[in-house]
Amino acid sequence: MTTEAQIDEQIRDEQAITQSGLRRLATGNAAYIFVIDLVLILCFTLLSRNHVFFSWLNATSMMSAIAEALLLAAGLTMMLSAGMFDLSLGANLIQSSVCGALVVRQLHGAPSLWVVLLPLLACVAAGLVFGLVNGVIIAYLRVNSLIATLGTLGIGTGFAFVITHGSDFAEFPPALESFGATVWFHIPVVTFVGLAGCLVLWAVLRYTRYGLRTLTIGSNAAAAERNGLQVRPHLVSLAVLTGGLAGLSGFLDLGLFGATNTGGHTLDALTALTAAVIGGTSLSGGRASMFGTVWGTVLGILLLNGLVVLDVQSFYQQVATGVILIVAVAVDGMRYRRRE
Repeated sequence: MTTEAQIDEQIRDEQAITQSGLRRLATGNAAYIFVIDLVLILCFTLLSRNHVFFSWLNATSMMSAIAEALLLAAGLTMMLSAGMFDLSLGANLIQSSVCGALVVRQLHGAPSLWVVLLPLLACVAAGLVFGLVNGVIIAYLRVNSLIATLGTLGIGTGFAFVITHGSDFAEFPPALESFGATVWFHIPVVTFVGLAGCLVLWAVLRYTRYGLRTLTIGSNAAAAERNGLQVRPHLVSLAVLTGGLAGLSGFLDLGLFGATNTGGHTLDALTALTAAVIGGTSLSGGRASMFGTVWGTVLGILLLNGLVVLDVQSFYQQVATGVILIVAVAVDGMRYRRRE
């Protein structure tokens, strides 16, 4: 009978030949995107009026925006590394923030700790449930993850509108808004939350059995199952993890803006997908670069913020996101064919 140790040894044997090369590729890709980020900063600084793009106020605004995007992109990186998609990230964020707002509305006059802690738990719990639904549909109903999450995208967004009756919740207790405005060492605290999430998931992928099995399933799910891995429960756990991160992003959204935003976040999934793929994570699974995802996320935020600073109309931002996504997918396809 195959033991847990034997399974792990078989997995490592299968990946030993390619893992070091994939790691070098991911590291090189992350460095390449980092250089592009620096070039964008320089270009937008020179082009912006009075070099306002390089101001600390604008940098703080971008760091706050990066926090939410990082959590979504990191969760999607985990799913992509196992060969799954999640297009419902934006809907999950919206409905999680709405659930958290419902709790906040009952806490006027409550101690500051509860005003922050209880909505946080509500948002994360809502995100976990959303992710669980996605995982069950994908793993046990055998629905393609692209179709499954496209369906839950509509369902989640619809429920959010039903709960709010089409109007955003606002006027939250000051304690919650002060959390979103808190800074450590002149950096928004929410940015540390996003970076911490990416660091933890990088360690999971790099050093744990869970990360190793995730990459193995992405490389060849059938072979992983033949080797004794419980593929379906693992896929569900990845969807739940990603859902929880989306719920945490929903809480950060409440703290940053002091209101829900049911009409926003429509492009969050595409932005996260772009960041992950351009950062070196493979669409076909089996390869992930969390550091690449970080720099890919920064690239997206720099581009969108720079276009705003240059007074470029908002719909061009969507065009830019779409173009970058197509380029990223094309590059990923070329990498895959070269590897084959």
